[in-house]
Amino acid sequence: MGKVIVVTSGKGGVGKTTSSAALGAALAQGGDKVVVVDFDVGLRNLDLVMGAERRVVYDLVNVIQGEAKLTQALIRDKRLETLYLLPASQTRDKDNLTTEGVAAVIGALKANFDWVICDSPAGIERGATLAMRHADVAIVVTNPEVSSVRDSDRIIGLLDSKTLKAENGERMEKHLLLTRYDPLRAERGDMLKVDDVLEILSIPLLGIIPESMDVLRASNIGSPVTLADQGSAPAIAYFDAVRRLKGEQLPVTVPGEKRGFFGKFFGRKAA
Repeated sequence: MGKVIVVTSGKGGVGKTTSSAALGAALAQGGDKVVVVDFDVGLRNLDLVMGAERRVVYDLVNVIQGEAKLTQALIRDKRLETLYLLPASQTRDKDNLTTEGVAAVIGALKANFDWVICDSPAGIERGATLAMRHADVAIVVTNPEVSSVRDSDRIIGLLDSKTLKAENGERMEKHLLLTRYDPLRAERGDMLKVDDVLEILSIPLLGIIPESMDVLRASNIGSPVTLADQGSAPAIAYFDAVRRLKGEQLPVTVPGEKRGFFGKFFGRKAA
């Protein structure tokens, strides 16, 4: 049986979809069979980030409503044999997701894949609670901003109360993924430092993804950053996060710029 991961956050625009695609591609490159499920019904973007938007014929809602079989809706990635996508519907809304339908789909995926990554919509609405309901592991994505961190704290409360694991009296395994981190701005006090975020949320740190144009460039060409530019700082950070997710003990390094002697005096770039 596969492991179900929910990638979630309270605030929108923090990098859930980007992270879901990047982590899925990184796991698939390690030889695991991975499916990434888009739960953002009505506002799907995962197919764009993975470069499969023109291949979508059936979606998650079609499967739940019995209009298509699961095998018909799954889209295999062009570049990786073991990476699949189950897209969300663009024309329906989240009320078309049923508790029983989601349970059946997740159950079928767990039986056929090593990893099922659920890309949750932002907030605490129906789509988000259904995405997290069957999860074995939660990855809470947050930016180093007060509003984002506060919303993530609310999500952690939901993970401890509204999931199947919570109902069965089990603890949900939770990890923090800190995205868009800029050490210079953190040093200036323009954003929270890593220690501040960890103190507020008190969950283990899975990885720190630095602020980088590489992520935007990868999204614009329809490729996860872990496929588009494997040597870039964000890609390396995602690959390390996957190793930690699999249980490897790997220290988390805070991204910092390497500057020469003169750079220390003159090289501070404006954020």
